[in-house]
Order: sequence, then structure tokens, then C-alpha cells
Amino acid sequence: MKIVNISEAKTNLSKLVALVYRGERVVIAKNNLPLVDLVVHKPEGKRKLGLLSGRFTVPDSIMDEDAEINSMFYNGD
Repeated sequence: MKIVNISEAKTNLSKLVALVYRGERVVIAKNNLPLVDLVVHKPEGKRKLGLLSGRFTVPDSIMDEDAEINSMFYNGD
């Protein structure tokens, strides 16, 4: 485990990221007090498409214009 103060972490971020990527544990500290761990990103998994499939229907009139809304946009004061 490697403990690095924030100022050193700013200076050597690329090197620290490479260490973590290779499996080393890096802790970033402030005044030698551990604050955070630098860890490798782990994706949460693939998104599942179609979660709402069959739960609602799109009305046939979804693209129809509404006279009241058109007047608000185009005839308003």
C-alpha cells in the first residue's frame, strides 16, 4: 500500500493511476491522514434495453399539432 499526500498526487497522477491499474493500492492523504482510495473503475454492467417494453403505449396522436399550444408559441404577445 502506498500513501501519497494530495500535492504529490497532483504531481504524479499519471504514475499513480498506472500503479493502481497494475494492482497496487494507493491511498491519497491530506497532512498524512488518509482521505480516499484510488481505485480502478469497474463498469456497472451493460444497460438492458427495453425495460419499459409493454408498460405503456404511445398514442397515435402524439405527433398531432395542438392549436392552443401553437397559439402560445406563435401568436403570443
